[in-house]
Amino acid sequence: MVCERPVVLFSRSSCCMCHTIKSLFADFGVNPTVYELDEIPRGREVEQALLRLGCNPAVPAVFIGGELVGGANEIMSLHLRRALQPMLKRAGALRMFPRVEYTTTK
Repeated sequence: MVCERPVVLFSRSSCCMCHTIKSLFADFGVNPTVYELDEIPRGREVEQALLRLGCNPAVPAVFIGGELVGGANEIMSLHLRRALQPMLKRAGALRMFPRVEYTTTK
């Protein structure tokens, strides 16, 4: 489930911190695989498994490159230390856009 995609986010549709993490990833151009635990079958079982892995609270739970990174605190801490973007790049999650040169005309 988490090893098949560069970034996997376990979320709840009503969770404001989950929304914050989704927005941060969108700002980076990252398109994570999102599992809304309140909308999928066996979501409660997945939530219990995340708690057993040490995610407390269970959501948001972020896996990058198949590895558990953690929740909102860990993601925001990585972002503030400028370590999140390199991690996403190593996992192949960043979309690369060509550099655009702008010129002005008179």
